[in-house]
Amino acid sequence: MTPMLIEFFVVMIATFVLSVVIERFMIPILKSKKVGQRILEIGPRWHMSKAGTPTMGGICFISAMVVVSTVALIINREKALPFVFAMGLGLLNAMIGFVDDYTKLIKKQNEGLLAWQKFALQLVAAALYLVAMTLWGGMTTVLQFPFTDFSVDLGIVYYVVALILITGMVNSVNLTDGIDGLASSVTLVVGGFLAACAFRLEMRSLSLIGALIIGGMIGFLVYNFHPARVFMGDTGSLFLGGIVVGAFFALGEPLLVLLAGVMYVVETISDILQVGVFKLSGRTKRLFKMAPIHHHFEKCGWSENKIVAVFSLVTLVFCAVSWLGI
Repeated sequence: MTPMLIEFFVVMIATFVLSVVIERFMIPILKSKKVGQRILEIGPRWHMSKAGTPTMGGICFISAMVVVSTVALIINREKALPFVFAMGLGLLNAMIGFVDDYTKLIKKQNEGLLAWQKFALQLVAAALYLVAMTLWGGMTTVLQFPFTDFSVDLGIVYYVVALILITGMVNSVNLTDGIDGLASSVTLVVGGFLAACAFRLEMRSLSLIGALIIGGMIGFLVYNFHPARVFMGDTGSLFLGGIVVGAFFALGEPLLVLLAGVMYVVETISDILQVGVFKLSGRTKRLFKMAPIHHHFEKCGWSENKIVAVFSLVTLVFCAVSWLGI
């Protein structure tokens, strides 16, 4: 086994074990502090049974990732900056999510930060990431199109595109976190794809990200798989969005996140279409029974486990297609 492969498995297993251990002790604490999920009345009626389930569980796998990655970087700092920046983007978004989750608890309702407040903070986080990557020299203004040899130098416009892509994907992962195990399962598949790319291209930073995501998501699913005993909250979902999109920038294929993370994109598009049709029809028509689209399938009679399985399988297929674009 190569040193990179050994490190990958050590980091993945350590993250998994530490995530499970932290969750084991954290869930009772969250329950005792009454850090429970509040359910929207407009949602599926059967979701009311989830009310009170501990949220902000993303703190658990984030903590595990930070501890394990810190140890890994202390042992070997070689070629680590892209990983550090991606992790930083994830952590900045996790802080935004934490404020949002905490605000919901204080208000005792399912509304935290205002949409514009959250988006403004996400733009700042994305801008800081882009500045760091540019100053380090790990980013150019050339946009590469997957599956082709075509690329275009966008100049300063590149940063506008990058800001939109980063904030869009961060919020897309957040939308995907709507039923037990969905965001964690889909992200697990994406993490596997990133790990495969890392070994193909011999990128240590990317292999670390893949190992952390895989280990953290498997560990979280121990308690998040249906019926979930804990939810990740915006703290966790925004973190995942940040580290995933940061990983694709580190890969040098930022546009590929739209294909490999297809279910994130579908969730967002379904939400946009639902709102658009509703407003254009004078608030009389809806395209889906409920949006994002995973709720539509719920109302069509699909079980949560079936939705998770299908969405994960679709993600796996599109990740396989994305492999051809590397």
